[in-house]
Amino acid sequence: MNIYFLKNRIQFNRNELSGSFGDIGTDFPLIAGMVLASNLDVAGVFVMFGLMQILTGIVYGLPMPVQPLKAMAVLVITQNIPSSVLFGAGFAIGLVMLVLSLTGALNWLAIKIPACVVRGIQFGLGLSLASLALTKYVPSMGTDGYVLALIGFVIMVILLGNRRTPPGIFVIGLGLLYAVFFKVDFNSLSSGIGLRLPQVSFPDAGDILTGFFLLALPQLPLSISNSVIATNKTVHDLFPERNISVKKIGITYAVMNLAVPFFKGIPVCHGCGGLAGHYALGGRTGGSVVIYGSVLVLIGLMFSQAFHQVIQFFPRPVLGVVLFFEALTLMLFVRDQAHNKRDTAIALLVALICLTMPQGYVAGLIIGTVLYYSRYLKGL
Repeated sequence: MNIYFLKNRIQFNRNELSGSFGDIGTDFPLIAGMVLASNLDVAGVFVMFGLMQILTGIVYGLPMPVQPLKAMAVLVITQNIPSSVLFGAGFAIGLVMLVLSLTGALNWLAIKIPACVVRGIQFGLGLSLASLALTKYVPSMGTDGYVLALIGFVIMVILLGNRRTPPGIFVIGLGLLYAVFFKVDFNSLSSGIGLRLPQVSFPDAGDILTGFFLLALPQLPLSISNSVIATNKTVHDLFPERNISVKKIGITYAVMNLAVPFFKGIPVCHGCGGLAGHYALGGRTGGSVVIYGSVLVLIGLMFSQAFHQVIQFFPRPVLGVVLFFEALTLMLFVRDQAHNKRDTAIALLVALICLTMPQGYVAGLIIGTVLYYSRYLKGL
């Protein structure tokens, strides 16, 4: 059992190292935005975010990453919501997800929500990530950014799927080299190095209640559809030999969010996009997220006071290239709906709703499910 665990569930090699960068394009901008908007404790955010990565890598033995809760992150960044409310919201959504998991409600939803709707949500998320990569990340540094992105794109196209020479190492390495020579102020970086531990925090009842209504409720439908059900579907797509249940994913989601607020960590989830990203760059075991988590813990412990310099090591155009291929992996899953024209149409409609409407994932989930079952009600 120990030999199996070490050799098949957790591996450390060049492919796992490459895969470890598969979700950084999503994570870093959202984390940085929340830190700046709500003046979060960098040590608490990065240490807890990294520890949760390590936890899921060990528990699942798969490249099952942890991500910031996207709907919450957008609300926090745009509305400058206080950190105490954010921590309360994390605890609240963890409690709700635990109840849904233990009562069997998540399993019921996973059975009732059609596959074409899940594929539509995945495709819509892929379109959203691709749009973000191409419209925000790649153009963010002008001419230099376009050149970096072009070189990174060529590297990805040439090496994608290559197990001997995985592309993630070279694409992220390209960004690191650029940052070292042109972006990072090493005097500021060195002056900010020093051990800093996360602070202990206790969300009170008022913050939990406010966080539930202000942040957790808008997040919950996206978490159920994407973080749990679509992630479970993606696991079975990429690792058909592994029997990972919706209930297990829901429980780890819940446990993480019941723990992180006590150390000033941001609310987190699993995500089909992150799993696809780690896989696309070479990750096949829990080793990729353990490596990623270890780097994040190191940043939190030793470089939290030099946070503004640390993020310079990852130029946004390079993150945009990684994000684009993560999106492409997600969008390709819709291929299995091609055998049925109506299911394909529903999937594409759900994707369009997810991309264009306010609370699109909620609307897409409901509208797509109603359309799917209505054809049976009409005898079609």
